[in-house]
Amino acid sequence: MEPDFSKYALEGDNSMYADESGLVVPFVTRGGLEAGATGQSAGATRVSGVSVQHTPATRLWFGKVSNEPGYRSVTHHHGEAETGGYVLSGRARIYFGEKFEDYVDMAEGDWVFVPPFMPHIECNLSRSRPLTWMTTRTPENIVVNLPDVADAELRDWLNR
Repeated sequence: MEPDFSKYALEGDNSMYADESGLVVPFVTRGGLEAGATGQSAGATRVSGVSVQHTPATRLWFGKVSNEPGYRSVTHHHGEAETGGYVLSGRARIYFGEKFEDYVDMAEGDWVFVPPFMPHIECNLSRSRPLTWMTTRTPENIVVNLPDVADAELRDWLNR
C-alpha cells in the first residue's frame, strides 16, 4: 500500500530556513568545516555536517563518528533521540541489555537503529583499523554518559 503524501502539499511555510537574502536554499557544510562542538563520549570523535549548531536544521543531527582501533565507548544513551547508524568503514559492536550481556556486530555497509534512552556501549572490533560511522539523530545529538562497566564484564570483548 502506497503512503498518502497529499497532506505534504507545496504550500508549506519554510521561511524559517531562509538565508540572509530571504531565499530558501539548500545549506552545504563543506568537507573539513564540520562542527566539532557536539555531544561527545571519550574516545569517539563526533563531527556534525547537519545540526542546529551550524545549519538551519532544527530537528536533525547528521554526522560522522570516528573510533580508533580497539576503541570502546563509555556506557551512554542518547536521551529522547532516535539514532540511525551506517558503518562506513571498519567493524563495530554495540553492547546493550541488562548488564550489557547482549551485543550485535556490524561490518562495512551495515545499518543500525538504536531506540531512545537505550543504554549501550559502542566498540571498534579491530585492534589495528579505525571505525567510521555515519550517524543521524532526531531531534539532536544528545549524549548522556553513564557510569561505566569494566572491560572484563563485557562478554567476548577481551578475546575478540
